[in-house]
Amino acid sequence: MTTMTVPEVAVTTVDEGFWTRTRKIGLVLLALGVLAAGLFGALATDQEARFTLSETEGGAALTIHGTTGAILFGIFAAAAGAALLAGVPRRWFTLVLGVGLVAFVVSFLCWQVSAAPEGRNFMPLVNIVRGTFLLALPLIFGSLAGVLCERSGVVNVAIEGQLLMGAFSGALFGSLSGNVWVGLVAAAIGGAFISLLLAVFAIRYLVDQVVMGIVLNLLAVGVTGFLYERLMQRDAMKYNSAPRFSNWEIPLLKDIPVLGPALFRGNIFLYVGLLLVLVIHIGLFRTRWGLRTRSVGEHPTAADTLGVKVLRLRYRNVIMAGLVAGIGGASYTLALYSFTKNMIGGKGFIALAALIFGRWSPTGALLAALFFGFADQLATYLGAVGSSIPSQFLAMLPYLATILAVAGLVGKVRAPAADGKPYIKG
Repeated sequence: MTTMTVPEVAVTTVDEGFWTRTRKIGLVLLALGVLAAGLFGALATDQEARFTLSETEGGAALTIHGTTGAILFGIFAAAAGAALLAGVPRRWFTLVLGVGLVAFVVSFLCWQVSAAPEGRNFMPLVNIVRGTFLLALPLIFGSLAGVLCERSGVVNVAIEGQLLMGAFSGALFGSLSGNVWVGLVAAAIGGAFISLLLAVFAIRYLVDQVVMGIVLNLLAVGVTGFLYERLMQRDAMKYNSAPRFSNWEIPLLKDIPVLGPALFRGNIFLYVGLLLVLVIHIGLFRTRWGLRTRSVGEHPTAADTLGVKVLRLRYRNVIMAGLVAGIGGASYTLALYSFTKNMIGGKGFIALAALIFGRWSPTGALLAALFFGFADQLATYLGAVGSSIPSQFLAMLPYLATILAVAGLVGKVRAPAADGKPYIKG
């Protein structure tokens, strides 16, 4: 058996002086906390903000006075910012930052929930958690597709096209066959088809990978849009009425408060998505395949000298990524909606941002996808309770969260060293 190690990458330490990244983020969080305590506290009402542990207004709930909660959690956020500004140990950075951000969000919610009209001044946590996971599903599959490609050294900007082709193929073949499993297989093959084109042109013909990804996205939009108008729009009953996967309940686990109804009464895509995160994480960091994949993404020449078939491995992983993204696209048309033109709506690019935010890690990508899914679900909730925030801003919220997360919270990240660089065997 060939033994191989991933080459170490030299890192140059730069003296940042007093204003380190931790202190800069701490200053911003301190300002946000002061803003929350002052502004949100002033705008909140004397009504109680109720966070119910069910899907409705009834049942057990966490209740707090609107004004008090907005001010109190704003102070917590400011305290977390002050701790970062003072210079907490690096091992505590993520925890303190997370506590501060959660406190800021809860302060905001205390304002919004308490200011909602009578009868709507509650937030059903089960619905929020369930909606977060549902909206994050395509992002989870898309970001995992990105991990598989970019850990192998191939930039995958074509996630949008892979998701869209998967959604279209699942709807079309699921409708024609009347079988939801046929639709699922077709969706995976549709995503793999886009990935195969990416692999051939990027690996074999050395086309710029970013440009190729954009071209493939446009190809997917064009092909699916044309066939939608020619087939689905003219005869929706025949071509766009695919059966749907029903929800699967897991005994005992479904009865866990809040998380049980949201996570363990879901459809197959939720379980497959979470399972894939675990499988790909173990595969990347605990198996020989993962070691070879990471070595190809970091230093393909060294991997080649040790007997790794670099191009073959890249082909395999890129096509595998397409299969994963195609299944993610099917989570739209085989579980929730009928197919419509360009129905992915930019989620592939948010998945790419989740990949970066998650630092090219399956578990990090999952957490990032859930963050963006929560932002999307929060915008939906605020619109439903008649928030005073303009609807245009609410529609921007998921994309604004994406920009802020990637630009402000990630800090300096390093993609795999050979990411986007064609390998020409000497």
